[in-house]
Amino acid sequence: MSPQPNISSVAFLIAEPARAAMLMALFDGSALPAGELAHAAGVTAQTASAHLAKLLYGGLLSCEQQGRHRYYRLSDPHVAAALEHLAAISSVDAVRRKPLNRAARDLRFARCCYDHLAGQLGVAVTQALQQRRFIAASADKQFELSAAGHAWFTVIGVDIDALKPTRNGLARQCLDWTERSHHLAGPLGVQLMSALCDAGWLRRTKSSRAIQVTPKGWAGLKAQLDIDERMLAAAATAR
Repeated sequence: MSPQPNISSVAFLIAEPARAAMLMALFDGSALPAGELAHAAGVTAQTASAHLAKLLYGGLLSCEQQGRHRYYRLSDPHVAAALEHLAAISSVDAVRRKPLNRAARDLRFARCCYDHLAGQLGVAVTQALQQRRFIAASADKQFELSAAGHAWFTVIGVDIDALKPTRNGLARQCLDWTERSHHLAGPLGVQLMSALCDAGWLRRTKSSRAIQVTPKGWAGLKAQLDIDERMLAAAATAR
């Protein structure tokens, strides 16, 4: 019998609601202590400890020791990709008909997808890049970068020549689970969000995966990609 990946054991780990909540709390690439993960999952410290031990043993999490504290993070970007894909294929129609609270609206509008920009803004940026032919969808869920795109990303502050492609290429199409459309991922997507944060266009929030756009950012997005704050806000409110 040929060896097969043990998908069932991984699915079992993710399927438990408290463990799923912990994994999603780490979805932005951050490292959190057990206490914060227990709070995110709505369980006691003892229960959280048992869940974290299973996630560590199953290879979904890694742990770093700093003094007396232990910090947990997703073990690999592939874990984040798997979570994003599972969220994308889940049925959310019933949930979408219910009013979203402020935190949910913020996450849907703009958030970290492990280490790149996602949500309504992430999709809008990606579509604008495609419309200007800076990137183009290609085979194997990748984006190809054009010469004009190379020049644009350089102006924005991304050192294209320093980027190292992964086995999935330099730029990857990542299916956005709230927008049901692709946003830019891969090394190019990671460095783009980093450059926009460094330029003061975007700001990470400390207690959430939500991303905030600064006034300077809105001006830059409008000038560079014709992304208008009022149009995006109106589209978000209409949902």
